[in-house]
Amino acid sequence: MAPTLVLSAVLRRDLLLVLLLFLTHRNILTRAADGRWDLLLSNIGISAMHMQLLHTDRVVMFDRTDFGASNISLPDGKCRRDPNDTVLPVDCTAHSVEYDVASNSIRPLMVLTDVWCSSGAVMPDGTLVQTGGFNDGDHAVRIYEPCRNSTCDWREISRGLTQRRWYATNHILPDGRQIIIGGRRQFNYEFYPKTSSTDGSYNLPFLVQTNDPRIENNLYPFAFLNVDGNLFIFANNRAILFNYINGSVVRTYPTIPGGDPRSYPSTGSAVLLPLKNNAAAEVLVCGGAPKGAYVKANNGDFVGALNTCGRIRINDLNPQWVMETMPMGRVMSDMLLLPNGEVLIINGAGSGTAGWELGRSPVLTPVIYRPDNRVGSRFEVQNPSSTPRMYHSTAVLLRDGRVLVGGSNPHTYYNFTGVLYPTDLTLQAFSPRYLDPKFAYLRPKIISPVSQSQIGYGQQLPIRFTIPPGRLNSTSVMVTMVAPSFNTHSFSMNQRLLVLTRGDVTAVGRSTYQVRVGAPGSGNLAPAGYYLVFVVHQDIPSEGIWVQIR
Repeated sequence: MAPTLVLSAVLRRDLLLVLLLFLTHRNILTRAADGRWDLLLSNIGISAMHMQLLHTDRVVMFDRTDFGASNISLPDGKCRRDPNDTVLPVDCTAHSVEYDVASNSIRPLMVLTDVWCSSGAVMPDGTLVQTGGFNDGDHAVRIYEPCRNSTCDWREISRGLTQRRWYATNHILPDGRQIIIGGRRQFNYEFYPKTSSTDGSYNLPFLVQTNDPRIENNLYPFAFLNVDGNLFIFANNRAILFNYINGSVVRTYPTIPGGDPRSYPSTGSAVLLPLKNNAAAEVLVCGGAPKGAYVKANNGDFVGALNTCGRIRINDLNPQWVMETMPMGRVMSDMLLLPNGEVLIINGAGSGTAGWELGRSPVLTPVIYRPDNRVGSRFEVQNPSSTPRMYHSTAVLLRDGRVLVGGSNPHTYYNFTGVLYPTDLTLQAFSPRYLDPKFAYLRPKIISPVSQSQIGYGQQLPIRFTIPPGRLNSTSVMVTMVAPSFNTHSFSMNQRLLVLTRGDVTAVGRSTYQVRVGAPGSGNLAPAGYYLVFVVHQDIPSEGIWVQIR
């Protein structure tokens, strides 16, 4: 029996070692959640349905005008007089504000007509051009030219659009124009600015094909400028590559596996993953609601949100969706590209759909998605917020690497009491793990060029930065360029991140280094305009600087 006893001991020892290895590995996978939440302002006066960061480090936000008075007055006794307004023909409150990041303060702005569920983009000169809305604002173009002396405000071109645009998507193009795609009962697209008096709208049959009768499921389509100059457009559960110049479909992609809708009101979200030198362009679509969820929600049955993401290399010869599973289902979430190339999934609900009173089960925990990790290890749950961000929530990346979060109003009017999810007027910041003070010893600081510098396509750009002494890992240094996005209804329009090609990192002084990077080669890669540039070291980004590519 002795040999049997020895063998058993060996087996017990080996099993113990396996168990210890398993537990150690498990601890790595389930380490303490990261990220910090801070309340910036308890009341900004409006619920932030739309957000856009500008190159002045100020964020323009706006809601809608047809619900009555907001909680912030217009300055100097101003009042908006609109006889067509459905609630307040004379309104002395603001429905748009400008947030100054540096001073953490709000300034009221004045919109003239209803901006409800509209869209926009920043032009090459930094001007915010917002289009459409509701009622007498559905054909309007509104222009906001940034300033630093707090005198700028909205101006409006009442009939700037050919068609009514409500729930449309905008994208800036290589020639400096915006394309405006779709909207409720609009199966077409148009451009702004107009090139002539005959520059009208153009049919887009894809929007007819993706329209679910009485539900839609194709509003706020996801649009991304491909590296070949065509547009990738996703609506409902499928996508096309579209040549907007001649109006032709270049490619039709497979339906996303499962066939469930991902567009409003079955609202998922999407990003164009970071563009790297000679790497394939990839789109990631996450969340949404199962088929029939919108009808069921209207009848009081709130179906669990989709927990899947689809990822596709859009320029492959035979592009196919690769499916992944999130830690939880999400509808109405936002997806933001972070300076280090990771994707933040934030806000939203666990059941129901977009629409008045149709969402349930707030998802309070953000999730980080790491595109370069192997499948199965890309998602990581972050620390939760205590504030539900449901229908009409927003989020944008700031220059310091924080994420600004606001909005949430699932009610027809502002409603603060006696409801599941009160109208929210607060403003928060989510600080990803890379902002934790324990990583200060790895954090770069850009010395040159100075912020607001202008660069040209294809230009070689020397970037100088500092790293705390003895901490440089030169192989981990990368430089990223991020386009600030227009965020509303779970989609960040014009969002784009490029990893710039780089040379060697060289020492130019004590703890000071230089790396030469190549600016994007064309407007297909990066349409002209303002971008945030970050130096990233061991996944820890510097504070960004603004550059204008021309």
